[in-house]
Amino acid sequence: MLAGGAYPAMLALGMLKAAPANAFNLQGSGKGKKIIILGAGLAGMSAAYELEKLGYECVLLEARHRVGGRCFSIRQGTNNQELHQPVQTANFDKGLYFNAGPSRIAHHHHITLEYCKELGVPLETYNNVNEAAYYFAEGKGPLSNKKIRIKEIQNDVRGYTSELLAKAMDKSQLDAALTKEDTQKIIEFLRAEGGLDIDKLYKASSRRGYIQEPAAANQEGVIAEAYKLQDIIASGLMDPDFYNVNYYTYELQMTMFQAVGGMDKIATAFQAKLKSPIQFGAEVTDIKNTTNGVTINYNTKQGAQQIQGDLCICTIPLPVLSNINHNFSSDVSRAIDFIQYINTCKIGLQFKRRFWEEDEGIYGGITHTNNELTQIFYPNNDYLGKKGVLIGYYNFNDKAKRTGALGFNEREQLALQKGSLIHPQYSKEFEQSFSIAWHNTKYNQGGWAVYTDAERKSVYQALLKPDGNVYFAGEHVTYWNAWMAGAFLSARSTVANIHARVNEQKLAYQSPT
Repeated sequence: MLAGGAYPAMLALGMLKAAPANAFNLQGSGKGKKIIILGAGLAGMSAAYELEKLGYECVLLEARHRVGGRCFSIRQGTNNQELHQPVQTANFDKGLYFNAGPSRIAHHHHITLEYCKELGVPLETYNNVNEAAYYFAEGKGPLSNKKIRIKEIQNDVRGYTSELLAKAMDKSQLDAALTKEDTQKIIEFLRAEGGLDIDKLYKASSRRGYIQEPAAANQEGVIAEAYKLQDIIASGLMDPDFYNVNYYTYELQMTMFQAVGGMDKIATAFQAKLKSPIQFGAEVTDIKNTTNGVTINYNTKQGAQQIQGDLCICTIPLPVLSNINHNFSSDVSRAIDFIQYINTCKIGLQFKRRFWEEDEGIYGGITHTNNELTQIFYPNNDYLGKKGVLIGYYNFNDKAKRTGALGFNEREQLALQKGSLIHPQYSKEFEQSFSIAWHNTKYNQGGWAVYTDAERKSVYQALLKPDGNVYFAGEHVTYWNAWMAGAFLSARSTVANIHARVNEQKLAYQSPT
């Protein structure tokens, strides 16, 4: 039985050629082998897609009545079931949508981009970084309770910190082994980076915007004054809520993409390519390793069902899997019960006009807050259209726990109340909403897996190898948690491991004794 590193090991040994993601070429055949795949999300469907190329028979069991799992776009007629809530159905205007799950594709997530290319899913640019959006800090500081353009805060903070560092270096107050020439080069860099004058002082420039835009003839524009550094600090605008993760986090660096028409287009493109049947409404109740394979019990509207296969790929989110009967080893069972998923909520708000574009010049990007909203996402499609859906909040952890405990109407009121502090147009332009708390959603019970470094070295390891005839796949068995790339990479690794095992067994069976 091969462990979870079979795919990279095969690459290292020259058994596979390193290739772009769309050239995942394995040798040998899987004909005669039946693989049961639990979950028709991206990991499950991409695993079936690759296994079918190799001749395997696949059967996918999906508890929902749709594909995609967390790859979920909310549009007219979409419904979702949360625990202890009625079924919610979206009534957005035709053609309007928002991505309740993944909404971004990083430019370095080659496997996701290549699958989009292979499946014919068109992409468009996702404007993740937009300095025309706002920071909004509720509080008691001089700049609190005001919407402030990101570019104003970013350039002021960059300028002041560059000024402080340049002055310190000029006076040789830094404990650094630098020559005079090196010091001067760094000071010149800081002057350019921070927009400092010849005296190494920060003063506002056009970088941070105008209070009166340049125009024709002699209208050169009026530059806004810089905020005082003390006011920025006192107002909480340098607190962790406003650390600019969209600039610095590796996964969020530009360029980013989204699927045209909604991220669920990726899921439905996989579905269209599969030859294998997907049994919807199939709620798994038991997963049992047997001597020669695996037995899965599940319920449908028709009653209790059972299916056998040679091997199983389980992509069920761990909080859900924790409540399913199984005969896994103690290490695997402990990992399933131990690993935590993040609480996270989103709400889509439909407005009768795109006031964020028309009134405020915001095209895509994210407004950051320190209140329950955490973030407001502006749509990256249909610019200058008539209507639009923005994400009214995208929050996490305790904020999401509190938000998710509210009823749908209360969530809507929260989003409108807090959002109106930034966009007073809400009250006049709002039409309808759809919200989702992923930690309350029946077949997810969380947004994505969260690990500490210690957990990566302990419980995480148990899920990287098969437990008997059951393999585990999904973002939770990668370092790309919360990303579609994690689902795809785990599926590729699992397919390679299964195929190596099957063909090794075939070879052993055919060899003379």
